[in-house]
Amino acid sequence: MSTSKPTRSDYPYLHAITTRWHDNDIYGHVNNVTYYSYFDSAVNSWLIAEGGLDIHTGDQVAFVVSSNCDYFAPIAFPDAIEIGVKVARLGSSSVHYELAVFKQGREEACAAGRFVHVFVDRASNTAFPIPNRCRAALERLMDPI
Repeated sequence: MSTSKPTRSDYPYLHAITTRWHDNDIYGHVNNVTYYSYFDSAVNSWLIAEGGLDIHTGDQVAFVVSSNCDYFAPIAFPDAIEIGVKVARLGSSSVHYELAVFKQGREEACAAGRFVHVFVDRASNTAFPIPNRCRAALERLMDPI
């Protein structure tokens, strides 16, 4: 687990999400597995809007093949949150994301996660090079070196 909490300025894209009543668990906070759906929604919203990914009829799709998350502070309904997204590594058919959950208006992350997408051909389910428009959109989320 990372000892330093990410901050908003670490992420070139912030995706707003409103927590929902059913996100809370019996302990009164958002259940840990729900964070993964927030990550997936933030990344796919970027890929659809900025990268032109057609999730319904496109020839390529992106599958999550690895994910994890570290938790620093709870969130709960009705918190308004933002998911920070950046690309840590961009391969020919895969992309490694770093993500974070921020309460609206707060600088430090409540959670930080990572996941890997592999782009595949929809018909054959085999790895496929990241489409050019998606690649260009993902490059905009990379840390400058």
